[in-house]
Order: sequence, then C-alpha cells, then structure tokens
Amino acid sequence: MNKYLILLFAGTFFSAFSQLLLKQSANKTYKKAIYEFLNWRVIVAYGIFAGVLLLNMFAFTKVDMKYGAVIDTFSYVFVMVLSYFVLKEKFTKGKLFGNLLIMTGVFIYTLG
Repeated sequence: MNKYLILLFAGTFFSAFSQLLLKQSANKTYKKAIYEFLNWRVIVAYGIFAGVLLLNMFAFTKVDMKYGAVIDTFSYVFVMVLSYFVLKEKFTKGKLFGNLLIMTGVFIYTLG
C-alpha cells in the first residue's frame, strides 16, 4: 500500500478522534457560554482538524483524488468504533446497517 494512502487513513482516524473530543465537550455543562468553546477538548480537537488538513494537502500531492472520497468515508466507521470504546455507546441496528452500507459503497466504488 502506498505510504501516502496510509497518511490519509491516519488523518481520517485522527479526525474521528477529534469528533469524539467535541462530543465529550458538548456533553458537559459549563458555568459560562464562552467555556463551551474555550476548553481543552475543543482547542485540541480543532488543532487536530488543522493538522489533518495540512496532512491531507500534502498526501493529495502524491495520491489520486479519487481515493480521497473513499478513504474519507471510513471516518464514519472510526467514529462508531471509537464511540463504542471511549464513550461506551451501543451499536444499534441502524448504525451497523449504515456502516455496512458505507463499506458496500466503498467496495463497489473501488471495483469500478
């Protein structure tokens, strides 16, 4: 596998992780509204997003753009799995079906 594709997968994983940080922050109550935006989870999450943006810009100079859409869809799978382990959310039939549908689409897209 191309090492730049691995960078894109890593970026997708870190984006999913940053989404978990944002969800954890949203689930908390704060004394003042400004602290909803100025807390360590939100700042780190947006820092990760910025880093992933730079990483993707670099990786896409070496990888065909058609792979970006395919790899980016894995963020839904990563979010579901990380939510299960970190946030202790349950897998529902809808989540499993949706992720199966996404993976089916990715498989069909890569065959064509």
